[in-house]
Amino acid sequence: MTPVPPPDHTPSGASTGAGNAAAQPEVQVMFDRIAPRYDLMNLLISAFQEPRWRRRLVAHARLRPGGSALDVASGTGKVAADLHRKVQPGGRVQGVDLSPGMTAVAQRRYADRPGLTYVVGDALALPTEEATFDAATIAFGMRNLPDYRQGFAEMARSVRPGGRVLCLEIARPRSRLARFMRWWFDRIVPVIGRLAGQGAAYGYLVKSVQAYPSPERIAEIMGEAGLADVTWQGMSGGIVTLHEGTVPAR
Repeated sequence: MTPVPPPDHTPSGASTGAGNAAAQPEVQVMFDRIAPRYDLMNLLISAFQEPRWRRRLVAHARLRPGGSALDVASGTGKVAADLHRKVQPGGRVQGVDLSPGMTAVAQRRYADRPGLTYVVGDALALPTEEATFDAATIAFGMRNLPDYRQGFAEMARSVRPGGRVLCLEIARPRSRLARFMRWWFDRIVPVIGRLAGQGAAYGYLVKSVQAYPSPERIAEIMGEAGLADVTWQGMSGGIVTLHEGTVPAR
């Protein structure tokens, strides 16, 4: 049995190359702890850009009324709720997250929406049937997984042939235009975290981004996981990337 970390424990944010080096119970406990302040902190550390990034992700899922979507590492549920609006009337969306604390926030917030469900589950062994959804998304969650390839493979397994798998994630920008955002993320985000009483968790955030593979390597991993026609684009000077792939015919 994997030991449960103490409630004040924070994972290192290091990477093995294949995925996050932290044990999943460590990641779960950390996100349970920050769940009450997660949404406000997302706005602050993104310099209020997070809603715009989220809208781009949802638009690129290309969902239609009556369709279906899966949101992995769903957190407090905002991406899944936005996807749910796109598939109405008659569609359904399932959010899956490792953290019971995060999932509880989402369940309370969106309890009045038929066809929108949130469950606790492992991104590396999703509680889904094969070829069930029109699209699968993950926003700011892939860098927390211990196996990136398996994470993408599970999303691909859950999506029907011709459907889309999308990953929105913080990146390490290299353009001159991105210098401010990189300075903000490396220097200011840890300060904001400390002021909010969650300095260790947001220190982990910075380290996990620094350890995350390049956009080019993530595109390769998606191909290795069985996805076709993989593309990616940067936003806000490259501080965030949106990767997209298609599930081929089986």
